Amino acid sequence: MGASIVTMSDPWKLYSKEIFAEAKTIVIKIGSALIVDKLTGTINQKWLSSLAKEVFRLQKAKKKVVIVSSGAVALGKRIFDLGQESLDLEQSQAAAAVGQIKLCQAYQEFFEPLNIKTAQILVTAEDSENRRRYLNGKATISKLLELNIVPIVNENDTVATDEIKFGDNDRLAAQVASLSGAELLILLSDIDGIYSSDPKLETSSEHIPVITKVTEKIFSYAGETYSKFAKGGMKTKVEAAKIASLAGCATVIAKGTLNYPISDIEAGAKVSWFLASRNPESARKQWINSIKVRGAVKIDQGAYNAIKSGKSLLPAGISKVDGKFIRGDVIEIISLGGDKIGKGISSYNSDDLEKIKGCNSETIALKLGHAVRSALIHRDNMVL
Repeated sequence: MGASIVTMSDPWKLYSKEIFAEAKTIVIKIGSALIVDKLTGTINQKWLSSLAKEVFRLQKAKKKVVIVSSGAVALGKRIFDLGQESLDLEQSQAAAAVGQIKLCQAYQEFFEPLNIKTAQILVTAEDSENRRRYLNGKATISKLLELNIVPIVNENDTVATDEIKFGDNDRLAAQVASLSGAELLILLSDIDGIYSSDPKLETSSEHIPVITKVTEKIFSYAGETYSKFAKGGMKTKVEAAKIASLAGCATVIAKGTLNYPISDIEAGAKVSWFLASRNPESARKQWINSIKVRGAVKIDQGAYNAIKSGKSLLPAGISKVDGKFIRGDVIEIISLGGDKIGKGISSYNSDDLEKIKGCNSETIALKLGHAVRSALIHRDNMVL
C-alpha cells in the first residue's frame, strides 16, 4: 500500500510494547463520547473509574501523564436542558462554563482516592501562537509533571471564538504533546484505527496498522465524512498525528469505548500507530535552530564550563548583553573569546537581564522585585 505503511502481520503489537516501554511522558486525549454517557448526559462513571486506575498504574511505572479532555459542553447541555444537537456560540460558551466545573469535579472524584493529584489548564489557539504564552504554558505543565500532578487540559470554550479555536481536541492534544515533550500521544476513539475506507460502509476496507509518514494518500483514507465518531472525525486525528510526529512524538489511534483502554493497547489490541519522524529532543533543537536570533549574551568561563557539561545557563554567568529582546526570543551565546557557541530561548527580556547579569538568585529577586526563574536559558531550550 506504499512505503509509508508497514504491513507485516500484527505489527502494532511490537510497536505497542516498544513505544510504551520507552515513553516517559504520555498525553491521553479523551472525547466527549467516552467520558459522557450519551443516554443520560452525565459522567460515564465506570469508564472514568477504569481510566483513573490506568493513570495510577502509569504513574507507578514512573511515567508522566497529561490528559486532554472534552466533555464540558456535553455536560453543560444537560444542566441547561439544551437538548438540541447543534448549539450557537453563546449557548456553547455558557454550557462550557457550567460543564467545566462538573468535568473537573468528576476527575477529582475518581483520581483523588488513588492519591492522583490533578490540575486544570484551559487554553486557546492563541496561547500556542504567542511565544510568551507558549513558554508560560510549557513552564506550568513542566512543573506540574515534575510534581507528579496530572494536568487536565481542555480548550477554553467559554471565551474561544471560531477565529481562535483549535477546532477539535485532537489537534489540541498534539499541541500539548509538543508542549510537554511527550513521546506518546494516545487518541482514544470508538474505532480501532484508520482504514483504507470507511469500514462501516465497505466490508473490504483494510485496517492500516503502522504509518511511518503521513502522506496525502493517508489523508485520503481519512476523508471528510469518514467515521464521524468525534467532532473532527478521523481526518483531524491524522492531522494531529502529523503534528505530533514532527515534534518527535508517536501517536496511536485506539478504541477507547471499553474499560481499561490503555492496558488493551499495551497488551497488543488492534490499533493504528503513527511513528515519530525524529526524537523529541532533536525535533526541538531543529525548531530552535530555525528561529531568528534576536540578541546575544557573552558568558564567563564558569558558565561556559557549566553549559558544556549539560547544565542550564544562569544570569550569574552573563558578563554582557547585546541587542533588544523579549522573553521567549532566541538569543546567541558568545564565549569570552568571542566565539559563537550556541543559542537558546531566553527566560528574561534584555532590559531585566541587563539589571541582573552576574547576579545570584537572591540578588535577582531583590533587583526585579518579584519571584524569578533560576535559568536564563534552560538546557532543554539550548542548542550548542
